[in-house]
Amino acid sequence: MAESAIQNFNHLKIHTQFSICEGAVKIDDLQDFAKSNKIKSLALCDTSNLCGALEFAEKISKVGTQPIIGTQINFKFGDTVGLLPIFSLNERGYKRIIKLSSLSFLENDELSDPHVDFNNLLENNNGVAIFSGTTFGLFGELFNKGKFSEIHDLYKKLNSTFGDRFYIEIQRHNDQNELGFEKFNLNKSLQLKIPIIATNEVFYINQDMHEAHDALICIGNKTYINEKNRKRLSDQHYFKSNSEMSELFADLPEALENNYNFPLRCNFRPLFSNPILPNISSEEGGNAEDLLKKDSLSGLKIKFNKIFGIKENELDNNKNYLDYKDRLDHELSIIIEMKYSSYFLIVSDYIKWAKNNDIPVGPGRGSGAGSLVAWCLSITDVDPIKFNLIFERFLNPDRISMPDFDIDFCEEKRDLVFEYLTKKYQDSVAHIITFGKLKARMVVRDVGRVLGLPYGFVDSISKMIPFDPSRPQTLTQCISGEPRLQKLINEDQRVKKLTDLSLKLEGLNRNVATHAAGVVIADKKLTEVVPLYKDASSDLLLPSTQFDMYSAENAGLVKFDFLGLKTLTVINNTQKLVKKIDKNFDIEKISYEDQKVFELLSSGNTVGLFQVESAGMREALVQMKPNHIEDIIALVALYRPGPMSNIPTYNDCKHGRQTPDYLHPLLEDILKPTYGVIIYQEQVMQIAQKLSGFTAGQADLLRRAMGKKKRAELEKQKQGFIAGAVENGITKDVAAGIFLKIEPFAEYGFNKSHAAAYAIISYQTAFLKTYYPKEFIAASMTMDISNQNKLSEFYEELKRLNIKVTRPNINECYADFRTEGDNFYYALGGIKAVGYEAISNVVKERSENGKFDSINDFLKRVNPKDMNKLQLEGLVKAGAFDNLHNNRQSLFNSIPNIILKTKNIFDNKSANQIDLFSEDESSQNDIIHDIEDWKFEERLSKEFEAVGFFISDHPLNQFTEIFDDYKIKDYSNFNSNDEIKDANIAATLLKVQERKTAKGNAYAVLKLTDLNSVFELFIFSEILELNREILKEGNSLILTLIKNISNDENRFKRINVQKIGSLKELFNSPINEVSFDVKSHIEVDEISKILKEDGKTIVNINITIDEKTLKFKLKNSRNLDRKSLNLLRKEEISSTIN
Repeated sequence: MAESAIQNFNHLKIHTQFSICEGAVKIDDLQDFAKSNKIKSLALCDTSNLCGALEFAEKISKVGTQPIIGTQINFKFGDTVGLLPIFSLNERGYKRIIKLSSLSFLENDELSDPHVDFNNLLENNNGVAIFSGTTFGLFGELFNKGKFSEIHDLYKKLNSTFGDRFYIEIQRHNDQNELGFEKFNLNKSLQLKIPIIATNEVFYINQDMHEAHDALICIGNKTYINEKNRKRLSDQHYFKSNSEMSELFADLPEALENNYNFPLRCNFRPLFSNPILPNISSEEGGNAEDLLKKDSLSGLKIKFNKIFGIKENELDNNKNYLDYKDRLDHELSIIIEMKYSSYFLIVSDYIKWAKNNDIPVGPGRGSGAGSLVAWCLSITDVDPIKFNLIFERFLNPDRISMPDFDIDFCEEKRDLVFEYLTKKYQDSVAHIITFGKLKARMVVRDVGRVLGLPYGFVDSISKMIPFDPSRPQTLTQCISGEPRLQKLINEDQRVKKLTDLSLKLEGLNRNVATHAAGVVIADKKLTEVVPLYKDASSDLLLPSTQFDMYSAENAGLVKFDFLGLKTLTVINNTQKLVKKIDKNFDIEKISYEDQKVFELLSSGNTVGLFQVESAGMREALVQMKPNHIEDIIALVALYRPGPMSNIPTYNDCKHGRQTPDYLHPLLEDILKPTYGVIIYQEQVMQIAQKLSGFTAGQADLLRRAMGKKKRAELEKQKQGFIAGAVENGITKDVAAGIFLKIEPFAEYGFNKSHAAAYAIISYQTAFLKTYYPKEFIAASMTMDISNQNKLSEFYEELKRLNIKVTRPNINECYADFRTEGDNFYYALGGIKAVGYEAISNVVKERSENGKFDSINDFLKRVNPKDMNKLQLEGLVKAGAFDNLHNNRQSLFNSIPNIILKTKNIFDNKSANQIDLFSEDESSQNDIIHDIEDWKFEERLSKEFEAVGFFISDHPLNQFTEIFDDYKIKDYSNFNSNDEIKDANIAATLLKVQERKTAKGNAYAVLKLTDLNSVFELFIFSEILELNREILKEGNSLILTLIKNISNDENRFKRINVQKIGSLKELFNSPINEVSFDVKSHIEVDEISKILKEDGKTIVNINITIDEKTLKFKLKNSRNLDRKSLNLLRKEEISSTIN
C-alpha cells in the first residue's frame, strides 16, 4: 500500500534520550530520520520532564517538520500515581505544562517520585490537550486495580473541563493488559462521547533496537534481563511507517482521523531568545547604567587610595589616575552600549557580599580579568593596566557575545553565596541540569550487570577500556585499539552480546545531575521561562533548570559561574593556622617580589603549589629560574601542547644565551616582557593596533580569526592588516612577513588575563610554602584527605623537608592533619574507610576524658556507632592501635569480637546495667586472639591498603641487600645527573593507569616510590603487554631506564623504560654464578664451611696473594642461596653475582 500523500499518521508519543533509561531516540538521529523520510510533524512526549523541549523544537523544525511539545507527568489520584500525557497547543499551553512539570519536582518530599495532585491538572488548562495514556499510565493503573467507576468519573470530569482537548488514547503494541484496556476505553468513548486517538509509544527508531532497549529499561529499574517479575515491553515500540499505523488501526478510522488532524490544533514552538537580565536599580530610583558609573568611579578612587596611596583630593592632578579614568570611561561606554550594566552589577553585588562575609574569592579568571570596571567593582583583583590586559578581549562591540565572569570561590563556603542568591532573587535563580551519559566503560558495566554476568568478569573487561576524560574514546574506538578485547569478542559469545548491546546504548542519558557551579538568574519567575527540576534527596539549596546549559542560554537565561576552587580553601585554612603564630598575617598584603619565593619555585620543589606542581612544570621552572611574577604568568600560558616548545627560547633569551627577535622595532615594547616570544592573545591584538592602526575591537576579531583558522575570514583580516601597516609607512612585504610570523602564535596564544589571575594564586601558595611549610601542607593534606595518591606526594614532601611526622596513632593524632610546634600529626580521617565525622567523635572523647590506656578502655568509651568493622580494620592496618596492642594481625582477626564487646558495653550503659567483669583487664585477652603478627611484607601490604602508601617502613628495605649486585641507583639521582644515561632502579608500584594515545596505541602511567621519592614513568604498549602480570599495585620492581636528552633548541629529557622485572622473583631466584675475591686462606675456609652441599651455583674463586691473582673454578656446582651469601658478605668477603 502506497504511503498517503495527503493524510499522514503523526507520531505523538516520541521518547527521546531525555526519558531517562526509557527513551532511546537521540534527537540528532530523529532529525536525520525526519529529514530523509519527509516527516510532517512529530510530538515530544518525554517521561517526567521537558528537558529536550527547546532542542527538539529547534532541530526538528530546521528540517521542515512541525514540532509539538508535550510531556507525560505523574499525577496522583487517591493512593494511585501514574503518568498522563499533556501537550501544548499554544504559548499559554506551553507555559502551563512548564508549570506542571516544575511543580512535580518542586513540591515533593524525597520519599515520593515526582508527581502533581490530579486537581492541579484541572486548573488553568487553556491551551493544553490531554490524552488518557497507556496501560502503564494513571488510568491503566486504576484499570488494573479494578477501579472502573473512578475512571468513569475522572473521564467525565476531564471531558467537562478540557472539552474536545481530551482524547481517549488507543494503542496496539501487544503489551500486557492492552487489549482489555482498549475495550474498556472504546466503551467509555461511546458512553461519554469522548474522541479517541491512535498513538504509538516510540522508544526507539528501528525495531532491531528492541533487545538493547530492554536492557536499558533494566538498567533504569535496577533489574536483570532474566528476572521474571519485571516490566517488559513488546518489540512494537519502534517508529512505524504511515502504512503500518494505518493498517493497524484500519478498524478505527475515527482514531486515525483525530491523529491526522491533531497537529492542525498546535500552533506554537519554543524559540531561542535574546539574553534576559534582571534590572538592578539603586534605591534612589536611578537606572542600572547610572549605578554602574557611580560604583565604578567610587571603586577606582578607593583603589587609588588603598594601592597607590593617593587621596581623593589629589586625584584630579594625578596623570596616572587620569589615564585610568580614560580607560574606565571607555569601558563603561561599551558596557552601556551593549546593555550589560545589570550583568556587571549582579556579579559585583554577590562578590562584595562574599568578601564582606569572610568567603575567599579568587582574583579573577578568564578574559574578565582584563576589565578595569571589573577591578573597580571588586569583581577581580587583577589591575588590567599594570598587566597590559585588553578589555576588548572580554567584551567587544564588534563581536556580540555575553560577558562571562567565571568566579572562583572557596569550596567550603560556596553554599553561603547560593543562600544569599536565594534570599535576594528568590524564585528567579536556579542551577543548571546536567546529564550523565552511558559512556564506553559505564555502558559495558551496566549492560554486564543486567545480563547477569559475574562482577569480576565484567570488571576485567571494563578495565580494558581506557578511562581518560581529556581524550574520551567511543566504545568502537576502544575495541579497535584493544587486541585483548577483540579476541574475547571473537571467542566468547557472552562478550559478543555484551558489546553488541553496549554499542547500541552508548551515548544515551543514564542519569540526571546538577551543574553545581552554574547558576542562571532571570528577570522574572523562572517557571515562566523554563521548566525546573529538583532532586529532593540532594542538599542543594536551589532547584535546577530542566534545560541543560546550551538550551538554558538559548532560552534567554544568563549563566553565572560559581566555581569551587579548593586552592582558595587551602590558602584560607593555611592563613588561619598561620594567624595562631602571627595574628597580623594577611595573604592580601604579601609582597609579589620576594626572591625567597622565587628561589623555591626555581628549585622545582613545588608539590602542592597551584598550577605548577606537575613533573613537566617542575622541570620547566628549574630551567626558567623565574625571578618576577611575569615569568609565572608566562609559564602558566606556555605550559600547554604547542606553545610548550617556546619555553626553551624564552629561557635562553631571559638568561642571555640568545638574542630576542622583536620582529620589528615598533613591536619591541610589546614583546620585550616576553623576550620576543608571542605568548598571549593580547600581544597579537597589540601588534595589530600598533603596526596597522586596528581598533581594539578590530584587533580582537583578528585574534579570533587566527584562533579559529577560518581561511576566508583570515585572508580578509590579512589584507586589512597589511593595508594598515602600509599606511604606517611599513612596506607591504615586511607587513606580510610579520603577519605570517604572528599567525602560528595566535593559533595557540593564551589569554593573559586568565594566566595573570592564576599566576597570582600560584605565587600565594608558593609564599605560604616558603615561609609556613608545615601549616601549608597540613591545610593541603586536609583538603585532599580522601585522595590517597595526593597524600602520598605530600608525605614524601614532608620527608624531603625533614618534618617529623607522627604516624597514625589513636592517642596522638586528630581527624584532620595538624601541626603543633615541631610535631606534624597524620590525620586519622585520612585512613581509608575511616569516616571523618566518626573519628572526630572518637578524638573528642579522648580530648575530653584523656588518652586511651588499653584496648579495653577504648571499647568502654567509644560509641559503637562511631566504630564499624571497616573503620576498625582501617585503623588496625594503619597501625593506629600499635601503642595499645602492637600485634596487628591478632587485633585485626579479633574485630568481630571487639564490635560485639563494644555493643554489649553500650547496651548495658543504655539499660543502666553493670558488667561485673568490665574492670577486669583479663577480659581484653579473652576477646583478642593470641596469634603471630603479620610478616614484614604482609604488614606493609595491609598498611598500603589503609593509607595508600608506606608510612612505617618501605617494602624495598627487604631487598636492599641485592641493590649492589644489580647496581641499583636512586631515581632522583639518576634523573638529575645528566651524565648518567642508563641505570637500574628499584621501586614499588603505587598506581598504574592505562591510557591510549591519539592514534589509539596503548600506554600506561606508572606511579612509583623508591626509598627517597615518588615519581611517574611512562611505558608503551610493548613493555606494558610483556609485564602486565607483575604491574600490580604494591609490587616491588626493578626497572632498567634509558635517558635521552634532546638537542639544544629543546632541551627536555625523556626517560624510557627498557625492561621491568619483579624484585621478589629476582630475590628468591637461585644464584646461577658467583665470583669470590679472597685475600687469605682464612677466607677460603669460611667459604668452604658454607658451600658444603652440591647445588646449581657455579662458583669462581679469585685469590690475590703478593699482588698475584690465581683464578679457580670449583669442579662441582654448589648450593648457594641469598641468605648464605649475605653471611659471607658480613665476614667482609667480596663477592660478585655474574
